[in-house]
Amino acid sequence: MNRFIALIVAALTTGGAAELSVRPEASAGSAPSAASAASAARDVRLIGRWDITITTPTGSAPSWLEIDSSGREALVGRITGIVGSARPITEIITAGDSLRFAVPRQWESGNGELRVVGRLQGNRLVGRMTFPDNSTLNWQGVRAPLLVRAHAPAWGAPIVLLDENDLNGWLAMGSPNQWVVRSGVLSSPKSGVNLRTSRTFGDFKLHIEFRYPKESNSGVYLRGRHEVQIEDDYGQGPDSHRFSGVYGFISPSEIAAKPAGQWQTYDITLIGRMVTVVANGKMVICNQEIPGITGGAIDSNEGAPGPLYLQGDHGPVEHRHIIITPAR
Repeated sequence: MNRFIALIVAALTTGGAAELSVRPEASAGSAPSAASAASAARDVRLIGRWDITITTPTGSAPSWLEIDSSGREALVGRITGIVGSARPITEIITAGDSLRFAVPRQWESGNGELRVVGRLQGNRLVGRMTFPDNSTLNWQGVRAPLLVRAHAPAWGAPIVLLDENDLNGWLAMGSPNQWVVRSGVLSSPKSGVNLRTSRTFGDFKLHIEFRYPKESNSGVYLRGRHEVQIEDDYGQGPDSHRFSGVYGFISPSEIAAKPAGQWQTYDITLIGRMVTVVANGKMVICNQEIPGITGGAIDSNEGAPGPLYLQGDHGPVEHRHIIITPAR
């Protein structure tokens, strides 16, 4: 996943976040007794998926939270932080409309846990997030959209996204830019910045070809928010973090990867949250729901169109014949 984004978390300081009032019973500092926890009726409005925006000293960063019911009293869930993939929340402590929980660190800097407190405020969730390096930032969440189409899409004309010898239509996501185009091949010869299209898309069909050297790693982000993994996983078993998986959410039925050094293809259809992935001619994900954003997403605004975004910070990768067919 995006290691360079970990620098964002490492740079965060407590001085950059405004103090947020959280009810005492939702404070992470003291654990309620079993009796008091059971007596505090949970607010069912907490349950669901939330698209989260974290306020940082340099702007905003995306996150995602899912809260689900487990039995009569317990709440569990999943969270995607600024970096990494969705990780399980084994227990969410609630007191009325307030919540708190902690999960082990994943790719963040520091040695602590990722700790979250929040409460309902109208139709939003607001709270504080304390990172493993003990920096604390404010966040707010809105209900994640269902993204259900009323009718099947009508497909427009295919759009060739890659020119023969230049980066026209593409934007480097940082500097210096290591991406180059020669004879119709887009190449990232070494680890560096990521790359995105200047255009944005809603629902679409995508054809993309790629090649990587042994042990390299990349990915293609759909709408800039949902990563389909590109990685040297030839001969491995299926996993959501491996070749053709939707990172941290959906495992492919098999690893249809070729050995490193060969050209390979993805044909991906994304309609709302429903994704189908055909890898090297084999359907490995068939019309499955993507629950939320991947770490490293451009933002958490899942209802908006977004760019195609190629990962370039994990090793060399080449692309060619990038063609997108948008829905009308």
